[in-house]
Amino acid sequence: MEIKRDYYLNKLIDAKNDGLIKVVTGIRRCGKSYLLNTLFYNYLLENGVKENHIIKVALDDSDNDELLITKNLSKYVKEKIVDKDIYYVILDEIQLVENFEGVLNGLLRISNIDIYVTGSNSKFLSSDIVTEFRGRGEDIKVYPLSYSEFMSVYNGDKLDGWVEYITYGGLPLVVSMKNDERKMSYLKEQQKNVYINDVIERNDIKNDTELIILVEIISSSIGSLSNPKKISDTFKSTAGLNIDPKTISSYLKYLEESFLIEKAERYDVKGKKYMSTPYKFYFSDLGLRNSFINFRQYEETHIMENVIYLELRRRGYNVDVGVVELRERKEKELIYKQLEIDFIANKGNNKIYIQSAFTMTNEDKINQEERPLLKVNDSFKKIIIVKDYIKRTRNENGIITMSIFDFLLDQNSLEY
Repeated sequence: MEIKRDYYLNKLIDAKNDGLIKVVTGIRRCGKSYLLNTLFYNYLLENGVKENHIIKVALDDSDNDELLITKNLSKYVKEKIVDKDIYYVILDEIQLVENFEGVLNGLLRISNIDIYVTGSNSKFLSSDIVTEFRGRGEDIKVYPLSYSEFMSVYNGDKLDGWVEYITYGGLPLVVSMKNDERKMSYLKEQQKNVYINDVIERNDIKNDTELIILVEIISSSIGSLSNPKKISDTFKSTAGLNIDPKTISSYLKYLEESFLIEKAERYDVKGKKYMSTPYKFYFSDLGLRNSFINFRQYEETHIMENVIYLELRRRGYNVDVGVVELRERKEKELIYKQLEIDFIANKGNNKIYIQSAFTMTNEDKINQEERPLLKVNDSFKKIIIVKDYIKRTRNENGIITMSIFDFLLDQNSLEY
């Protein structure tokens, strides 16, 4: 089953021959290697690049063990460059090479090569190499399959596909599996033996129980405001464990660095400043999130919020949680209130305010969702996304309401 990933493929094509190392990042098993070694490789061949001008090395293949030595890999690549035409170098799992930084620095000095790398295990995360090669490398972030990509290979209608997608997520291998039992078993095995073990080994964590409980707590509260102190209190009340908030803060950082979760900070719209705490966490893959809580909690409102967050990030937006602070007079007393806007999506000079409403069945609910948006005094687009099948509308206040399916399936849904 071939799954097209044109959004990421086009990113690679746009970055081609720009003189920078293309570092393909993302959670394990999200399809980074397939993107480079199959989709991009085929694109190069179809567009006239000779096969011997594509130097592709899978460094996790035992046949290539000798290339894990720095000098050997450097020599191997350089010996294949025999003319002045452009060569495309694809190095998969580069972290397995000792002093891979030296290899890449050396290759960067060769004018007629274009370099692409991936890497993801307990000893290396792609974010490290972006830091190491700041100014000479660019990060192309890959997420698990979007709902649109998922539906391109799903044999069923949009609603059935939605249920499947928010239950088992978008890891490509999971999508190819035929029954629920296999999908659940695979996700549980991966979250324990791959994702958690990576974090533990990489950061030399001694007490894995604390880390596992932390992930379960976050899994149970996606889309909820939180901070290390609040999580520490939850540890104490639910597990009887006293965990210092500083330790929790470190664990959260490790989980972010592994691309398993992402943090959305709160932004004061009127004050134009970030608020240090609390903040929200969202999972890079809902199937993994569900596996951490044994597929028990099915709060579709919060899950839909997570899906919207991921789609915005896939489309290249920076995403914050919006806060609108108000002062209202009640009798003789001034009352301060904070209204929340689910997402403020920023890309360059473009900004969009978005509410995830799931359903709006009455005037009270409509007013509740619109009120924070109406308190924002600027001309940027304001959108409410609902689960219901509805036609896209724009009211007299300029607020757009659209279906989650129109939002997810139309890549230009935010543009008009």
